[in-house]
Amino acid sequence: MARAFLIVMDSFGIGGAPDAAEYYNGEHSDDGAATFQHIAEACAQGRCDTKDRSGPLRVPNLKKMGIGHAAHQATGEWPDGFSEETDLIGRACAATEVSKGKDTISGHWEIGGVPVPFDWGYLPKTIPTLPDDVRDGMIAAANLPGILADRHAEGLGVIEEFGQEHIESGKPIVYTSADSVIQIAAHEKHFGLERLYDLCEATRKLADKYKIGRVIARPFLGENPETFERTGNRRDYSVPPPEPTVLDRLEGAGHAVRAIGKVADIFAHRGVTDTRKVSGHPALMEETLKALDELPDGGFAFINFVDFDQLYGHRRNPAGYAAALEWFDARLPEILGGLRPDDLLIITADHGNDPTWTGTDHTRERVPVLMTGAETAPGLAVMRETFADIGETIASHLRIPNGTHGQPIGRV
Repeated sequence: MARAFLIVMDSFGIGGAPDAAEYYNGEHSDDGAATFQHIAEACAQGRCDTKDRSGPLRVPNLKKMGIGHAAHQATGEWPDGFSEETDLIGRACAATEVSKGKDTISGHWEIGGVPVPFDWGYLPKTIPTLPDDVRDGMIAAANLPGILADRHAEGLGVIEEFGQEHIESGKPIVYTSADSVIQIAAHEKHFGLERLYDLCEATRKLADKYKIGRVIARPFLGENPETFERTGNRRDYSVPPPEPTVLDRLEGAGHAVRAIGKVADIFAHRGVTDTRKVSGHPALMEETLKALDELPDGGFAFINFVDFDQLYGHRRNPAGYAAALEWFDARLPEILGGLRPDDLLIITADHGNDPTWTGTDHTRERVPVLMTGAETAPGLAVMRETFADIGETIASHLRIPNGTHGQPIGRV
């Protein structure tokens, strides 16, 4: 019986969003942002040469799956080092987001078949950024001496800046971004992991009336800026999707749904029968390979490879992003080799995060849809007008009724 595997290369956009000019990083619009293409360009120009990698971007397996074709369809231009590939092993296309926003939750929900039908609430680029009642409610709920940062910030940088003061004062680090999110960073030992989770649960309730999509616990360890590092105990407190996603529909039909990485949190744990909460690309890859071996007939595995986004996109590190892409590509044959004859694999992204762009926020972009397996004919598919077509392709493959927001992508 058929199985389905969906991998989100978090933030691996391919440019070309028709409404990119309406989205901003600071004062600069996202018009022209193209994560994949600009990484390939930077590599070709030698701007990504480090002790770990050098030269043009080398992703031969993604290339055979059609990443160059998807990027060309999205923008009308071939990325540096990519051209018409005739020896394809997959079917490729680009997809356009219809949800308002360029955040993780909107992208994933739409991939799951449910575009976001409303405007999220966003926090202003002021210091402080939190509404008074949210700040005061957090302090009262956790008996805090106060909070630190209270502004828009990049996650790793704000921990480096305020981590020492946090340890000394007991005040958690609270920050936001262009996403609809409140993030709370605290030391696992000095502040306490369970105390951080309790604080996030209280904040989730306070944030509801402002339509904030997620409250995220960001635990870390270390004793100084040189040793601070976030741990794998991140937890997202999301509002639930407004209607059943493909995960809900599969679970309701009796299918196994395994969520790997942060996926279960994004969907408020709805429609998930098995959660594998791991972080870091090596651990995520191992869980993916386990799923290929263990997932029962009719099962669906939904995996998010987050490091592309949080370690390299937000930190505007094209060399690191390029190295991560090459690492993923080198491991891709293990995934392809684990597929059974009736399995379908789809590789996509949830938004862009162009590491060559101004600012530190996500970028509004189209995403690739790379499909292989289950008698999928190699070639270029028609460009999709919504990410929801991805979820409906999964639904069709696993033979459950389709939802109302998308159509299955033709695979022949």
